[in-house]
Amino acid sequence: MAMEALPKALEVDEKSPESKDLLPSQTASSLCISSRSESVWTAAPRSNWEIYRKPITVMSVGGAILLFGVLITCFAYILSLDDKLLKVLKMTGPAFLSLGLMTLVCGLVWVPIIKKKQKQRQKSVFFQSLKSFFLNR
Repeated sequence: MAMEALPKALEVDEKSPESKDLLPSQTASSLCISSRSESVWTAAPRSNWEIYRKPITVMSVGGAILLFGVLITCFAYILSLDDKLLKVLKMTGPAFLSLGLMTLVCGLVWVPIIKKKQKQRQKSVFFQSLKSFFLNR
């Protein structure tokens, strides 16, 4: 309700110089604030740990699952166990092995994607600062 009353209150004679000062200006900084990706422009630089924390965690979990699968598979072929347990180990070992390898590869692929996104973000910030420099002159 108050937002609708604001433009009516700002109505001043178009010929007066004060009317230009009272109307909100659409500069690059105000456009940047109203954009959806406001956090890109206002956020402080993040550390490498904050950037790569998730892929490192995924790679660590994938490596642990992979090693667990290797151990189970080795136990299935090295130890002499009863047939029922041997069948279970021979099925679950390769399953953990493949699941761990898949998770590890997902984490490894995630790192170059993040690096590419960081480069694009740096270029975007650079071009936005150039745009605001030339528009505010």
